[in-house]
Amino acid sequence: MRGTRTILTLLALGFASTAPLLHADLKAALAEHDLGKRSKLALDNANAALKTAREAYQKGDSAEVAAAALEIEESVDLAWDSLESTGKNPRKSPRWFKHAEIETRNLLKKLETLQHDFGFEDRPALDKAKAHVQKVHDDLLTGLMEGKSK
Repeated sequence: MRGTRTILTLLALGFASTAPLLHADLKAALAEHDLGKRSKLALDNANAALKTAREAYQKGDSAEVAAAALEIEESVDLAWDSLESTGKNPRKSPRWFKHAEIETRNLLKKLETLQHDFGFEDRPALDKAKAHVQKVHDDLLTGLMEGKSK
């Protein structure tokens, strides 16, 4: 019975609009006690926010694009903070760090593509989010390559 209720809930969430659920997904990530899984959930939320930004741009809603860009930044911050809070050396325990590095790299590629799909005058809307994701990606890569500083 419980499994059926869970499936029905997931189906109901799948059919709902993604825009109002973005912050709810970030709250769900915050509720996760496992910091590695929290970072994964936060990066999944960033990808959902990217899809929302694309849909908002196609509708011509620049305010929703800006909100989605901010959501991407907040999600990537949560992922980075969660990984930092583990206290683990990324070089010795790379599992979640490497996953986050790959996901942020993919997110950067998708952001770049979306920005090129925007009109020339609309492209600066994603500059801040793209720079922020790039910085987190670089920090993750540095941690994996050099290890945690003492």
